[in-house]
Amino acid sequence: MELTKTIKKTAPSLEERGISKIEVLHNAKRVDNDEFYTRYEDVENELSMYPKSVWKNKTVFCNCDAVDDDNDKRRTSAFALYFLQNFNVLELKKLICTRYAGKVDLFHRGPKGYIFTKEKFKEGKKVFPPSYTGSFDNPLSLKILHEDADIVCTNPPFSRAIDYWRTIIESGKKFLIISNIVSAISTAYIPYFMANKVWAGYNEVDWFLTPKRELTRAAGYWFTNIPIKTRPMSRQLKIMPLKKIPEKYKKYDENQILLVDNCYIPSDYKKPFAVSARPILNGLLEKGYKIVHDKQYDPPVNGKICFKRVLVQKM
Repeated sequence: MELTKTIKKTAPSLEERGISKIEVLHNAKRVDNDEFYTRYEDVENELSMYPKSVWKNKTVFCNCDAVDDDNDKRRTSAFALYFLQNFNVLELKKLICTRYAGKVDLFHRGPKGYIFTKEKFKEGKKVFPPSYTGSFDNPLSLKILHEDADIVCTNPPFSRAIDYWRTIIESGKKFLIISNIVSAISTAYIPYFMANKVWAGYNEVDWFLTPKRELTRAAGYWFTNIPIKTRPMSRQLKIMPLKKIPEKYKKYDENQILLVDNCYIPSDYKKPFAVSARPILNGLLEKGYKIVHDKQYDPPVNGKICFKRVLVQKM
């Protein structure tokens, strides 16, 4: 379930909050509370990057998203709101949204899942199938996914992310979703990146909303299988000969695996080396490099395990 933006405030910096980027990543990985909602501006910033041809005459399925009867911005998913407001501009064929009847009855309407459908030249309508939970893996939700949807677009619950990714990728449908930023280097997801079944979208998502509509920090990123022709963040990659990489950004661990940081990438190194999530998100796999191990790599340095990475190699 999603909410659109309801407050405006300047987001405090990590320094002001007294936390580091690594702490944010760890906290995001341990999130048990799925009541995190995407802000409208984050949806708009990402979806507007894709050409209209991606959406034209397509059925978009938002399978974790509520729609208020009056399109109330406080009660309607940011995803649903974006597609409803841009339905004609994008020339959509149909929009389908499903609401999960979760444990928390956020809007005091009764814990019952529903299906919202909007078609061309027709008003949107809701149906409440008997005993329908609204979960993405409910049989009826899966039927919509396989038989109606062209593109899936949502922010799935972090605690169900592994199941959600498997469900969406196995469906063979196009998708554009938000997930944990470290998914690119996590064992459960690495095989998808290796098989070129998913890659990073354009933007990071640092801020979400709580049920009280307060800003909260979490490390999210957009992931997709929709082609990206130009990736601006690839300019952050510093690909150069190993000897030119500053010493403070390269070292060998106790397994003699080269570790590089700050998006430095050796152009002349033939062996596997370890990188963090950031180079993968910035398009390293589109620059002649590949992931060579289907599990995350935990580098041992000075008797301690450093922040996890993934092993890559120049092709």
